[in-house]
Amino acid sequence: MKNSIKELRKQHHMSQETLAQKLDVSRQTIISIEKGRYHPSLPLAIQIARCFNTYVEDVFHYEE
Repeated sequence: MKNSIKELRKQHHMSQETLAQKLDVSRQTIISIEKGRYHPSLPLAIQIARCFNTYVEDVFHYEE
């Protein structure tokens, strides 16, 4: 699964640390999600989308 978190963060002028604090997770978690090494739970994915005022489908993209 791919995601657009890095691009969305940059559009919103947000650091990994800032996003991590807003989501109450570690910066390492954000790094792992951005690199595709960790797939967040549905509740966390929804929180991420809400941080960027968008839909989960706009943040996470399934690839075959």
